Amino acid sequence: MKDAEKGSWVSRIAALQDVKTYAELNWEGSFEEYLEIVRQNPKVTRTAFQRIYDMILSHGKTEYIDNKKKLIRYHFFSDEKFGGRDAIFGLDVPLMKLVNVFKSAAQGYGTEKRVILLHGPVGSSKSTIARLLKKGTEDYSKTPEGAAYTFSWLTDKKGSDGAPVKEKMKCPMNEEPLNLIPREWRSKIYAELSPPESGYTIPDGSELCPACRFVFKDLMTQYQGDFAKVMSHIRVNRLVFSEKDRVGIGTFQPKDEKNQDSTELTGDINYRKIAEYGSDSDPRAFNFDGEFNIANRGIIEFVEVLKLDVAFLYDLLGASQEHKIKPKKFPQTDIDEVILGHTNEPEYKKLENNEFMEALRDRTVKIDVPYITKLSEEVKIYEKDFNSRAIKGKHIAPHTLEMAAMWAVLTRLEEPKKHNLSLLQKLKLYNGKTLPNFTEDNIKELRKESNREGLEGISPRYIQDKISNALVSDKGEGCINPFMVLNELEAGLKTHSLINSEDTRKGMKELLTSVKQEYEDIVKNEVQRAISADEDAIAKLCGNYIDNIKAYTQKEKVKNKYTGLYEEPDERLMRSIEEKIDIPDTRKDDFRREIMNYIGALAVEGKTFNYRTNERLHKSLELKLFEDQKDSIKLKNLVSSVVDKETQEKIDLVKDRMMKNYGYCEICSTDVLNFVASIFARGDAKE
Repeated sequence: MKDAEKGSWVSRIAALQDVKTYAELNWEGSFEEYLEIVRQNPKVTRTAFQRIYDMILSHGKTEYIDNKKKLIRYHFFSDEKFGGRDAIFGLDVPLMKLVNVFKSAAQGYGTEKRVILLHGPVGSSKSTIARLLKKGTEDYSKTPEGAAYTFSWLTDKKGSDGAPVKEKMKCPMNEEPLNLIPREWRSKIYAELSPPESGYTIPDGSELCPACRFVFKDLMTQYQGDFAKVMSHIRVNRLVFSEKDRVGIGTFQPKDEKNQDSTELTGDINYRKIAEYGSDSDPRAFNFDGEFNIANRGIIEFVEVLKLDVAFLYDLLGASQEHKIKPKKFPQTDIDEVILGHTNEPEYKKLENNEFMEALRDRTVKIDVPYITKLSEEVKIYEKDFNSRAIKGKHIAPHTLEMAAMWAVLTRLEEPKKHNLSLLQKLKLYNGKTLPNFTEDNIKELRKESNREGLEGISPRYIQDKISNALVSDKGEGCINPFMVLNELEAGLKTHSLINSEDTRKGMKELLTSVKQEYEDIVKNEVQRAISADEDAIAKLCGNYIDNIKAYTQKEKVKNKYTGLYEEPDERLMRSIEEKIDIPDTRKDDFRREIMNYIGALAVEGKTFNYRTNERLHKSLELKLFEDQKDSIKLKNLVSSVVDKETQEKIDLVKDRMMKNYGYCEICSTDVLNFVASIFARGDAKE
């Protein structure tokens, strides 16, 4: 390749650079220029908690009602800016609690002096939440709204030839430049930079780190206390947080107990520089590069925080409560950072049972991060990884991910104590379905009585592993179905490392049986719907039924759409629908009133009735429609090896509907029709 051609490629790559943004992120100026920036936008001086809270709010939020409880969904945790790679689903309540901790800390109400501890079972998104906060902090610092600043010293130093040269020394802890102003002068200056009418109070700040304090005092002595001359040595620059560059974001992971060393957190002496500066207590001969040092102004994540050696925990106590750390041979040093740890259940139990850890427990805000207990949210986890964009060459049959998610959620639910409910019914209630005689208050009660719901059960990682196994299996022939995945889930239980009880294993297998039965019901229903035409016909039948029961409960007559005459409600139609879900004649009045009350309650809330949300009514309408149209195709013909042309055309029509309306492919639509036909052939279902 010619040099000119090489240059053209470099030029094309260079053209992708945003020069203006680069200049903004690498801005440098005098202390005077920085004070003017503060006067125009005092929020550049925010504390770490204030900055992260504002960062979360900057992505927006949505308020919604769930079982009479007002909840907030913070869009930040959907990770939309990064394509949803680390999106968190179904944990709005724990995330609300976490954001409230940041809100309280941002306003200085006390939680800024605590370690935030995310506690929950393995695979419940604790690390993902920490990763999101770190990634978000990094990205926010690159925006105009999230701008932060730090400073460097320009000092004179003798070169090798004895001539003076300028040496640039960055503040090793990326401090706020306003810390250069002596504390006794700050209140007056801050009041001028950000007067009360601006609505923002500049934080009080902290003392300079040992290295900056040393240079500051040395220059003050040199200039006989002339602060203005000392400040001429200051260069302020934009601070861009970066985990990779260890700026403002730290991560600490415990090693084994013999190799733990507290200097990893608070820095260590640079022995090569002792010869240059003459003393190991000269701060310039010290590397302020521990995780606490480099995370100053931002956030530090402690992975498996409770596995830390006791010596580390003392550092943690001071860092949280006092916002100070103690580097070797130096005084207490101020820090401003969010301390976020996460831990699993066994480690937390050890903390609770250890009386020597009371001080740490007292300085901890625990946020429970349970597994998801809402089916539709659990499904989203698997849809994120297993979709047509990510999986090439294999089709995932409808309900495959849903059935795997259903089993996962069932393993996490506690058996209902007071109500005559199955675990599957409880799952459906949590997922927004309605059941007779169950109100939103009942669902709230169910949640309250289940203290440990979501803290035990199967991890999403196990489900993901088994879906992957099914995808690479040679059994699929281009398509995987729920039975393949459920069989993988069951086979894996024998060697599951986190199941140590045979009773637990047996209970989980029984739940798999329940899921398989539910799947049978779902696909029977789908085949029936495919045979019994379309949703419009069901909606029309539903409207007719509602008109009749409304007239019946209010003792009115119904207008015949064809003749225009008013007639008595069609008892035969109403009973033909109600009988499909075993409503006896003695209970018909109650059932009809129940439906009307439900419609009325929705109307009060400004909502419109949709038959899909009432599972029993939906099912009865579909069965009625299926009964009316079932004679157009005999399902038992499907398992016969000889099918006449007319029947084959009807079968192909049903398959086409299933492929068009429900997402089946040629392979899985054939499999499902054969499966449902075998059920009907056994006489297990009404034809």
